[in-house]
Amino acid sequence: MQVVDIKSGSQVAISTLTELIKIQSFSREEEKASALIQSVLEAHHYPVHRKGNNVYAFSKDYIPERFTLMLNSHLDTVKPTNGWITDPFNPILENDKLTGLGSNDAGGCLVSLLVTFLLSEQLNLNYNRVFVATAEEEISGSGGMELVVPELGKIDVGIIGEPTQMEMAIAEKGLMVLDCESKGISGHAARTGGVNAITEAIKDIEWFHSYKFPESSPVLGDVKMTVTQIHAGTQHNVIPDTCTFVVDVRTNEKYRNAAAFEIIQKQVKCHIKPRSLRMNSSFIPVEHTLVKAAKSLHIVCFGSPTTSDQSVISTFPTVKMGPGDSNRSHTANEYIYTKEIEDGIAIYLELLGKIKV
Repeated sequence: MQVVDIKSGSQVAISTLTELIKIQSFSREEEKASALIQSVLEAHHYPVHRKGNNVYAFSKDYIPERFTLMLNSHLDTVKPTNGWITDPFNPILENDKLTGLGSNDAGGCLVSLLVTFLLSEQLNLNYNRVFVATAEEEISGSGGMELVVPELGKIDVGIIGEPTQMEMAIAEKGLMVLDCESKGISGHAARTGGVNAITEAIKDIEWFHSYKFPESSPVLGDVKMTVTQIHAGTQHNVIPDTCTFVVDVRTNEKYRNAAAFEIIQKQVKCHIKPRSLRMNSSFIPVEHTLVKAAKSLHIVCFGSPTTSDQSVISTFPTVKMGPGDSNRSHTANEYIYTKEIEDGIAIYLELLGKIKV
């Protein structure tokens, strides 16, 4: 690989992340953050495109018919928890540690991929790159990835920047949340009449707990269903006629959410309604050139149980990979190490240099 100045690039990344932390960029409030990313791209002489609060730019050697790699991470953050001991919008850099809201999820990934995109111009790659900073990832909103992907033209593969310690998630579980309602007949708790909705719900809850979908994944394992909320009853002496509960379903790549929902619907007595079927699982074949490139660099490949913007991309394969640690995400006093950002840029660039098209 041609030698590039990663040290100077990492300084740009850290400086940009420091400014990002100062900007409140909750989901649907990313306008100022997107303006900052736009200004960095324009400072490096890129024509910048906007769609809502999403920002994107194409590599300077872009040729429409070539293989195209998307480099993406998100601009938005969750709201800070009550446990912060410092101002979450005041970046604090102590030695190698940068503390601030969104520093780990996913600011470190965002700026690392931004600088990787800038430095990739020096690698004489034979394929296009497009850098995309997206909105509304934290709420799985329709104004983010789904809004901007149709504007990008043909994309062959994408790297989604999320904190994975620079390991590569080659598969990701989908998410489906089910609102369930079991019906009974109210009556006096001291008498034998009535039908207890809780008893009816228990039968279905036990099914959710014990059922195993036939198709397991070698990377993601089984479909996982977890009852996470339950509510019934108005007072101690009234048999409840309604019991509602919520089920968190994590699908593997063997089942689209719609197919999994159809199986569930045939097996339970309660009324079920999915909040959404759009957040499907993702998977990239191990023989794909991007995965082969990762394995040639001895990058660990794994299956992720959590969801990201991968779940709403259906037209091209993606992987999830970035500096930082997902265990720090959505926590008080969130941080990332500057060394993680510098190493992340170096690994991304190595990876780009190994892709054969």
